[in-house]
Amino acid sequence: MNRKFKTLFSLICWLTIALVIGIKPAFSRDLEQIKKAGVLRHIGIPYANFVNYINKDELNSVHGLDVEMMQGFAKYLGVDYQFVPSTWGTAFGQLTGREAVFKHNAIQYGDNVAITGDIISNGATILPWRKQLVDFSDDYFPSAVWLVARSDSSLTPIKPSGSIEQDIKQVKAMMRGHDVLAMEQTCLDPHLYQLHKTGANIILPEHARKLNEMVPAILNHDAESTLLDVPDTLIALEKWPGEIKVIGPVSSPQRMAAGFRKDSPKLREAFNQYLKQIKKDGTYNHLVEKYYPSVFYFYGDYFATPEQ
Repeated sequence: MNRKFKTLFSLICWLTIALVIGIKPAFSRDLEQIKKAGVLRHIGIPYANFVNYINKDELNSVHGLDVEMMQGFAKYLGVDYQFVPSTWGTAFGQLTGREAVFKHNAIQYGDNVAITGDIISNGATILPWRKQLVDFSDDYFPSAVWLVARSDSSLTPIKPSGSIEQDIKQVKAMMRGHDVLAMEQTCLDPHLYQLHKTGANIILPEHARKLNEMVPAILNHDAESTLLDVPDTLIALEKWPGEIKVIGPVSSPQRMAAGFRKDSPKLREAFNQYLKQIKKDGTYNHLVEKYYPSVFYFYGDYFATPEQ
């Protein structure tokens, strides 16, 4: 009996270990569980004016378009707001419970990790590979990827042809032999736009770099030009007037949205309802004007208030 008991005990231990290994060390929840917990966990990556820190050492100093929007969403749900800091390399793991990055034009999955947030919101561009990992909300900000160069570069802005496809071809043809700074795992990933076919010298950062460090890098002569999306370009043109120039588009029009776990459909639906409400009552445009005043000049139609 003693030997049988030991055998049974060992079997139970091994089964327990197997279950622990197989189960994601995470806690996934949808709208009902979030309301019960009383807190909405917002995963955010410092980027442009979507998520910024006043003081990097104080999480409660975070601010930005997406921060205020998520704070409003938490209030809409009747729960507290919690900011969860992240990076482009860890955000999807923090949301879904499994690490995943996009490298060399493919998703590379990693270890199971703890889920620490309920929603990713930091001006995330809707990209095909990201749609495999998360479900996006209705879009709320327009974007695209442009080629931006130092003002002393021999690259010259294209003359718009009236066709975005032709404009992209013009820009790609001009890139041959020029240094172009890019960044994997983001909307500036050169693999997304087949830039290896252009003959450009694509430069990827050797160390972790933030998107808002791309322009300072080319001004520091790390490269002659860089890929940059619309929000960052608008900010850069205001911050470094006369020091950079927009050459032209590298991508077709893109859209930004919030990302949700695929098993959180009710939370996503609630956010879409909230987004529709703040767009209709003007709250959203007020936030956009606060953080991106010049975007209305370029994308006025996108931000037109829906008819009452």
